[in-house]
Amino acid sequence: MTPPHDERTSGRDRLRHSFLRPSRGQAVVAVLVGLLAFAGVTQVRISDRGDAYAGLRQDQLIQALDGLQAASRKSERDIADLEQTRNQLSSRTQRRAAALKQAQRELSTLAVLAGTVAANGPGIEVTVQDPKGGFSLTHLLDGIEELRNAGVEAMEINRRVRVVAQTSFDDDAQGVRVDGTLLEPPYVIDAIGDPDTLAGALKFQGGFSDDVKLDGGSVTVTKHKLVAINVTRAPTRPRWAVPVTAQ
Repeated sequence: MTPPHDERTSGRDRLRHSFLRPSRGQAVVAVLVGLLAFAGVTQVRISDRGDAYAGLRQDQLIQALDGLQAASRKSERDIADLEQTRNQLSSRTQRRAAALKQAQRELSTLAVLAGTVAANGPGIEVTVQDPKGGFSLTHLLDGIEELRNAGVEAMEINRRVRVVAQTSFDDDAQGVRVDGTLLEPPYVIDAIGDPDTLAGALKFQGGFSDDVKLDGGSVTVTKHKLVAINVTRAPTRPRWAVPVTAQ
């Protein structure tokens, strides 16, 4: 028996309503079905990727394995070469930095000895009084030589002349000339070095102080924790010598 027209319309409306407004149970089922479909597709793709060697024969598989092992060995050799290069560069850089630091220290030392830079450090101040005019160039040279033998590192006289290996000394009726500069008494020698050693070199019996006293003068030696020597000399260019380039 055929149902009335309004009952068929009512069933169709209920179906449409269930699609447009699904119940909670229907929604859960739809989500589960979607997840199941996604998992299936993913598994198929992974299986397709993992089966890249599935169709190869045994000899082809062995050849592929040999190729992978050869590539692995080459990569290991490349890594070892790069590590060795890195170590060599690091060692070379360290050696270069150490050599440069040592050269800078030697340059600073030579600059002090040559008198081209100011210097300061522990040392002594030597004051020579000469009221009778008996102090001679010989006395001055003896005192400077005794200080050099005691290990003096830098000297200046009357805060006007820096004393180095090339310094010249001459007699003068009014005093002494050091590098052409006339110096008159009292003579003050500032010297940098070990204070006790330098002072002892000038005071030993029969030495510099005794000789000056015998000729009517006096010597006063004062030790200082810090002596500043500010007089410098212009560097002299050699006329004949030529530096040798390191091989």
